[in-house]
Amino acid sequence: MLTKPCGSTAGTGIRKSSSWSACTATRRSFASAKEPTRCSASSSPGRSFSETRSEGKVIKHSVERILTTHTGSLPRPVELVKMYARRAGGEAVDEAELEAAGRAAMSEVVDRQIASGIDVGNNGEQQREGFFLYVQRRMTGFGGTWKRWRRGDVERYPEFKRALETQSAGKVAVSNFVPPRVIGEVRYIDPKLAEAEARDFKAALSARKDAFAEAFLTAPSPGIIAAACKNEHYATEEAYLDALGEALRLEYEAIVDNGFVLQIDCPDLALERHVSYLEEPDAKFIGFIERVVTAINKALRNVPRERVRMHVCWGNYEGPHDCDVPLRKIWPVIRAARVGGFVLPFANARHAHEMKVLREMPLSDDQVIVAGVIDVLTNFIEHPEVVADRLERVAAEVCDPRRVLAGTDCGFDTSAGMGRVATDVVWAKLRALSDGARIASERLLK
Repeated sequence: MLTKPCGSTAGTGIRKSSSWSACTATRRSFASAKEPTRCSASSSPGRSFSETRSEGKVIKHSVERILTTHTGSLPRPVELVKMYARRAGGEAVDEAELEAAGRAAMSEVVDRQIASGIDVGNNGEQQREGFFLYVQRRMTGFGGTWKRWRRGDVERYPEFKRALETQSAGKVAVSNFVPPRVIGEVRYIDPKLAEAEARDFKAALSARKDAFAEAFLTAPSPGIIAAACKNEHYATEEAYLDALGEALRLEYEAIVDNGFVLQIDCPDLALERHVSYLEEPDAKFIGFIERVVTAINKALRNVPRERVRMHVCWGNYEGPHDCDVPLRKIWPVIRAARVGGFVLPFANARHAHEMKVLREMPLSDDQVIVAGVIDVLTNFIEHPEVVADRLERVAAEVCDPRRVLAGTDCGFDTSAGMGRVATDVVWAKLRALSDGARIASERLLK
């Protein structure tokens, strides 16, 4: 017999419905308005859209049409995955060969993003084995491995858990669930390592004039590393987070200094509620994410907030997700981050309704929302009309479609080989994203 669900929307205070009709009177003027029209006054800090736009620093807004982007990782070639998996398993690989394969794969995904109609693209994280695991090769202090805490929702359904284990058995991939431990001081080995990936991406873009309207690169939050990589060195969690934040600062600054938007990947701000903090009260988890956001803000002290976006999710895996903490509980902490926008999942069945929080606790007037309207865990290809409808619903909550970008719930291959969607289907889904954004643009911005 199943136990009482660990997550519920009951008592969250989220309204049961919120229709686009609430903004009917204002949406007709979106295309010509000089300033975003708000449904309600924003209570969060920030500056106006015009102020930041005039400085040329603001993250691209969907001024003439809804721009398309994604969350970072894209499918890696099979041979590249094999090399990453061998190295992760302790086998020696030819590092020069691996670097060359990574650069070639990066070049290919740039072309495929362009062909799919992506406006704000990246390097697909091809030169990394995982969205956070790569830091052990750029920083000191990492050693050995350990097995991550179990996911609360998966443990509640033993039949599903067995099916999941069978599905993963024998798969050639790099696992995020067997990360390294921290056994010494964490610091960047050489700042040049932070810049090399950015330089490679810049070179690829220079060979393709006007490839993207804007480009971004990702980096992990200190919180996901602190949660995933067991601390066996620092006396306190605060000291550990501070050291990670200082090391990551070099990477954050290198990305922005090279002209890219920085996306900080922060699954820890939601996922860890049903992993590391499964048996703890809400207050302890809230305390953790407050410390993480403080560490992020400190690491961003030299970076313009208008050049940063933050991705938050509840874990990029197929599962029940009925232990997921409601967005409303964590949103006040998340939006205290010094960033110019957020990348949130609104396509999957567990969190599609939570876009309503954006009206209840609004963004700052100069912030954007990258709305996840493509599910990255299913091979169903969303119909463009479905994509358009989802974007319209998000625009209704934000009350300004110019501050909405079309995106995906998460990455398609967060660690090499672990993606759930077939490569050819990934590109078809991104094409559907572009087609749906075009439909929504006709309805909202013309």
